[in-house]
Amino acid sequence: MLFICLGMAVILVLCIFNVIKISKNLWVAIWTLILPHSLLGVLYSFKMQPNVALSIVLTIILLFLDAFCILKFHIQPLSKRKTEDKRLNILAGGRKLLLTGIYFTLAQAAVFAFLFSYSDRLPFSTQIIVTDLIINICFAALLFINGFWRIIILSRRLNIIKKVIYALIIWIPIVNVVIILSMCHVVLTEYDHEVYKINQNQWRKETQVCKTKYPLLMLHGVGFRDLKYLNYWGRIPKELIKNGAEVYYGNQEAWGTIEANGEDIKQKILEIVNSNDADKVNIIAHSKGGLDARYAISKLGADEYVATLTTVSTPHRGSFVMDFTKKLPKRLVAFIGKNINKYFKVIGDKNPDFETASRQFYTENAVKFNEEVKDSEKVYYQSYATVMSRAHSDYILFLPFLIGRFKKQENDGLVSVESAKWGEFKGVLRTTTPRGISHGDIIDLRRHDYKGFDAREFYVKLVSELKESGY
Repeated sequence: MLFICLGMAVILVLCIFNVIKISKNLWVAIWTLILPHSLLGVLYSFKMQPNVALSIVLTIILLFLDAFCILKFHIQPLSKRKTEDKRLNILAGGRKLLLTGIYFTLAQAAVFAFLFSYSDRLPFSTQIIVTDLIINICFAALLFINGFWRIIILSRRLNIIKKVIYALIIWIPIVNVVIILSMCHVVLTEYDHEVYKINQNQWRKETQVCKTKYPLLMLHGVGFRDLKYLNYWGRIPKELIKNGAEVYYGNQEAWGTIEANGEDIKQKILEIVNSNDADKVNIIAHSKGGLDARYAISKLGADEYVATLTTVSTPHRGSFVMDFTKKLPKRLVAFIGKNINKYFKVIGDKNPDFETASRQFYTENAVKFNEEVKDSEKVYYQSYATVMSRAHSDYILFLPFLIGRFKKQENDGLVSVESAKWGEFKGVLRTTTPRGISHGDIIDLRRHDYKGFDAREFYVKLVSELKESGY
């Protein structure tokens, strides 16, 4: 026992001075197999060592080493995979904790099978072994709980529905093993993808792939505002700025009419041009923002100051969802509109007009709008469409998606592909998986990453193409 404790004390010192990294697989395998049995070691020390004082010293060393290893591993479980991104490090640490928990459970199951089989030949009573078993169960539970909540809280690839389901059924035996392995796979995919993006951004930092000739003006859709701490465009603007882009926002109203928002956008364009060396802007607009921009360009003379207009999921030919709402009782629509207007006045809209703005999405009104608002020859127009592949791809938009499908229209939950086409149509954005891309996914609304599509990378590519084209 003396030699074991001295050896472990040496290991402790080496760990403190970072000579040995206890998070490495070999050391994890050793200390997780031995240290949780400290109770047996302490009792055996007192039984075999006649010198009580020495036994106490050895016990203190053993317990201190145990506590040190547990705390260090639970706080910093990662050694091999490290990046400058703290979230990724904590996430990968959660994966390691879960995998360690599985290894620990299997290894200790074998150990206790041996202890109970030969309990009559061991210098410990059955009660002592049972107590040791309880300690090991707590040790395993701590590994699983720490790892599980790290991933649940920080993973961006696990959507909120999956997180809730996992939290509810993680306690079911056997099922929890499947969940843990699934979570570990998701984390590995997310980690590798994010590290690739970090390395990619460092590699292209000097090239400034998004440093366009004209600054970018990003226009939001209906029902939202450009808020400082809750960006409509998610993580996209930061990604563009990292790669050299100069980004501005329209600051038009959430429920303003196309005409009113067009005025706001024109004033914003003039503000940018007057305070900038560039004499024009590149507009990237999502949803209704594209209609607001077209009005400002063609009806308010902003075409003198706009080089390009890129619309993404804009209902140029109306929205099947708004056509469906025409069947609702007028009193109900008026009641909803009154309350929405009242709310958006509180958060910044000066003249919200829910009913008028909604009617402008009707198909017949879109036809009139397109007849009156002609494209300017001074501006290059291009557009993109997105599609959802199945109703449960976006739990918020599943109902309007089904309405569109009923009308045999490919759609993203709000806008059909045919309605999104304008100018040079660059194509339909799809995923390599069955999930598809919803109206909210294309603007990184939930800040979630999922397999088959990266919204941030899409906009980097879009803007880099504008740069290559001389804009």
